[in-house]
Amino acid sequence: MSAPAPPPIDDTAAQVLRKFRVVFNAIRSHFRDIEKEAGIGGAQVWALSLVQATPGAGVGHIAKSMDIHQSTASNLVKTLLGKQLITLTKSVSDKRSVELHITAEGTTILKKIPGPFEGVLPMALATLPAATLDRLNKDLADLTLALRADEDAGNIPLANL
Repeated sequence: MSAPAPPPIDDTAAQVLRKFRVVFNAIRSHFRDIEKEAGIGGAQVWALSLVQATPGAGVGHIAKSMDIHQSTASNLVKTLLGKQLITLTKSVSDKRSVELHITAEGTTILKKIPGPFEGVLPMALATLPAATLDRLNKDLADLTLALRADEDAGNIPLANL
């Protein structure tokens, strides 16, 4: 015996679903364009742009700036190092920390990309009024509860999904 068919989606839910599709497609399209142009993924481009903007900053700076877990930022750095787009040196003042610098090849890659380096969603969110962001934050919290979603997924860059 098969499971009963789900009820049809109501008009408002269908409109919201369509808007999510538009948002996801805009994000995916942006990251696809970046990867095609740069030859590296969107999260790598964002991390690379942070190294360029803050020479000598470390992995912690990337993690904080991208709002990702330290281990995720570390993996991005390892990838960029492997592609020789950045260099890593031990800090002179604190041997436990490292300093990251962009290479000429990394700079060349960033010149190919019009931006935004961080992706279209963070840029769009930054343009919204505070009241809209507060409402959106609350409403999305309700949605994640209804989905029983894994909150740890919030530490993964969208470009990596």
